[in-house]
Amino acid sequence: MSTVVVARKGRTLAIASDSLVTFGETRLPHGYELNTKMFEVGSSIVGMVGSTAHVPVLRQALNALPPEELRLEDRDGLFETFRRLHPKLKETYFLNTKEHDTDPYESSQYSLLIANGSGIFGVESYREVFEFERFWAIGSGRRFALGAMHAVYDRARTAAEIAETGVRAGCEFDTSSAAPVRSHTFKLRG
Repeated sequence: MSTVVVARKGRTLAIASDSLVTFGETRLPHGYELNTKMFEVGSSIVGMVGSTAHVPVLRQALNALPPEELRLEDRDGLFETFRRLHPKLKETYFLNTKEHDTDPYESSQYSLLIANGSGIFGVESYREVFEFERFWAIGSGRRFALGAMHAVYDRARTAAEIAETGVRAGCEFDTSSAAPVRSHTFKLRG
């Protein structure tokens, strides 16, 4: 699957991911496939895990939103953006919203992290929005990344150091994650 992380330290923010793409049991490590798990939307970087089909769909769908509908700078704005995006994903991109019979809401079938000058955020499949104070990770390497980031957080000097440590731990121990690590950093506004 993947390892994607966000971290915040002082006035810096970072988002990072591994580079492996898989098709079931087939691995396409760095040098075979140019797909990335992160993409730019306005002044934000979005990182995602799940089906590789989500990356071009969400990149195109988010970048096609009118500026007044693209709000990625706070929890309420993110919720409204992804609430408005969900019907478009179904109608235009043929999203299958069914995961389980007991789902409380239709699923958007993705898990993503967002970093920008306002903070570090997460959006899950039922459009739940989280704002993280220190760090978070998603994907199959999540547990390794969280443990590594927790271990280095107090002594790390930058958010990039924390995030890259998390992804490297995912790459080391998760069979669905592999180097190189890709990362982006931001300065916190305000």
